[in-house]
Amino acid sequence: MSTLAHTMMTAARSADSGLAGPGELDRYPYAEAPGVDRVGIPAWEHSEPELGRVGRRAAGSRGRGLHGQLVQQLGQMIVSGDLGADRPLVPEEIGQRFEVSRTVVRESLRVLEAKGLVSARPNVGTRVRPVSDWNLLDPDIIEWRAFGPQRDDQRRELSELRWTIEPLAARLAAGHGREEVQQRLGDMIEIMGHAMAQGDAITFSRADAEFHSLLIQVAGNRMLEHLSGIVSAALQVAGNPVTGCDRPTEASLSYHARIVDALAASDGAAAEAAMRQLLTVHPEVERVVPAPREH
Repeated sequence: MSTLAHTMMTAARSADSGLAGPGELDRYPYAEAPGVDRVGIPAWEHSEPELGRVGRRAAGSRGRGLHGQLVQQLGQMIVSGDLGADRPLVPEEIGQRFEVSRTVVRESLRVLEAKGLVSARPNVGTRVRPVSDWNLLDPDIIEWRAFGPQRDDQRRELSELRWTIEPLAARLAAGHGREEVQQRLGDMIEIMGHAMAQGDAITFSRADAEFHSLLIQVAGNRMLEHLSGIVSAALQVAGNPVTGCDRPTEASLSYHARIVDALAASDGAAAEAAMRQLLTVHPEVERVVPAPREH
């Protein structure tokens, strides 16, 4: 096994073990502040009083502390519909409910506003915005939708979007073949092969995500490159069979290798075809996005 493969697999296991690494201690629930009177705090239905419990998987992986956990909590509540459109969000109530400072609440609402989930206006306050205003390409929103009641729609939309992005990226990447990039893609395939042999789905998915992200980045199209985060988010959402890549199989590994071979040969048509085959390894995907018809 290469040094790269060993390092990546070790890191994946450590992250999955639940042990706190450097800078990650703040992902766990904070103790209740002494002297806080909880009587009279407005009830937020379907919410968790401990910020570290809901969305710990995502908040912990980013190591964003109280601020990040509050963004995660409120974002999930909005996306799930627990906080419906036009619902007023009063900073004082949020601070009391989640026992955080005004600064934490203010910064969290600014992040949510940047994602299009809320709007703040003078004399109106902060309110939840309708779905039509959300930045649905934001990786956090993709993740929140994938774990909420909109998960079926999110799975379908991600599949359709990836069918548009990745075959084109594979074709374009074949025209920008660089030896170091092909080596890196080959390293990812090696890591996936070792991970599959050991039943290590976490390492497989991380190497898979890097493979697809790198492929888009070397396509030579800056607009496509900006969409690489969408593909990474799709592949890293656990439990959602978005494509054949998210469950380790010999077939998916084989199609990854075919893509690299096509890049080495500067064969854009073959690279595109291999990517389309990769995206239809499992029947779930074929039902969502049918394979292109022969002309």
